Amino acid sequence: MNRPAKAGFPPPQLIETTDALAALCARLAGNEFVTVDTEFMRERTYWPELCVIQIAGPEDVAVIDAEAPGLDLAPLYALFDDPSVTKVFHAARQDIEIFVLRTGRVPTPLFDTQIAAMVAGFGDQVGYDALVGALTGAGIDKAFRFSDWSARPLTPEQIAYAAADVTHLRRVYEKLKARLEREGRLAWVAEEMAVLADPATYRTEPEDAWQRLKPRTSNRRFLAVLRAAAAWREREAQRMNIPRQRVVKDETLLEVAAQVPKDAAGLLRSRGFSRGLAEGKSGAALLAAMAEAQALPESALPEVQLRGNGIKPSPAMVALLKVLLQAKCDEHDVAQKLLASSEDIDRLATEAEPDIPAMHGWRRQVFGDAALDLKAGRVALAAEGRRIRLVPL
Repeated sequence: MNRPAKAGFPPPQLIETTDALAALCARLAGNEFVTVDTEFMRERTYWPELCVIQIAGPEDVAVIDAEAPGLDLAPLYALFDDPSVTKVFHAARQDIEIFVLRTGRVPTPLFDTQIAAMVAGFGDQVGYDALVGALTGAGIDKAFRFSDWSARPLTPEQIAYAAADVTHLRRVYEKLKARLEREGRLAWVAEEMAVLADPATYRTEPEDAWQRLKPRTSNRRFLAVLRAAAAWREREAQRMNIPRQRVVKDETLLEVAAQVPKDAAGLLRSRGFSRGLAEGKSGAALLAAMAEAQALPESALPEVQLRGNGIKPSPAMVALLKVLLQAKCDEHDVAQKLLASSEDIDRLATEAEPDIPAMHGWRRQVFGDAALDLKAGRVALAAEGRRIRLVPL
């Protein structure tokens, strides 16, 4: 069984009533920060099913049973809205999505230790257990990682496991923050938090769902049909509260958008469509949506986003930019994924000054300006022992 990371923590309190939650949040409201985590289920549903919320302050650690009958989470949401208390998560995106779906708001102010760890040089998307080990020397018990958190009652072992996450997280946050303050990088983390703090980050618009499929085509008519089909699937999944892949799989959706069947019999020729789905109201709605997309005027079709003006990047230039990227990551001890993606490098190789994250804020200072200098022939790369350095030309 895991033990709290900080000596002196009392046993975790199981919160099952609104009064107990209000008393806890009143105590936590006077703290500089609280650490938060959630346990949820999503394997069988479209919308995440919130089961447990863990939260810790300097002298409190609690496991909130989000499924307790009659429990009102309003006191917790009020704490999340308190601008004087920083809410600390690790890999916060899915946790925050749950709260945005319930309240429309992001807990604020926010700090994500996974992003902070990338800024501090712990690599791309460092795992929580690895980060805890590196910063605190503690080990993480993984025995309940795939526990059924919707089952009741919660066992003492589940409660201890859940509570340990947020007690370890206190020490991780304190050590990361101190390190970033020494290195003058807290402002870098603040830039990254801006995306997580935007409620729009967590909203799924059915009309945008087709982009998740990443179709490799410039056929705008096909893209319009795919957009309509993907929006239909998203709405069906939301309506039935089941994972989108259980409505129809991605490959089936792509096939249907390419074939554009005219009737239920045509849908049934695509693997993945049941007779009930194809011949029912849902199938009729899909057929109507695709027919409407086929009838759209050219001006209403999706725009094809060409990168690099359609120019294939030079492999040599891409290779040079990747060497520079790695050299800058080594120099500044920052995760490569945080500076630039492979697509960003391709765009840098073909566009004069693309609108990518590497051309803005602290990334530009660390990498972007040097990349432009390298492309323009103002600097060259040279080996110096085991390191790569820039040489002005």
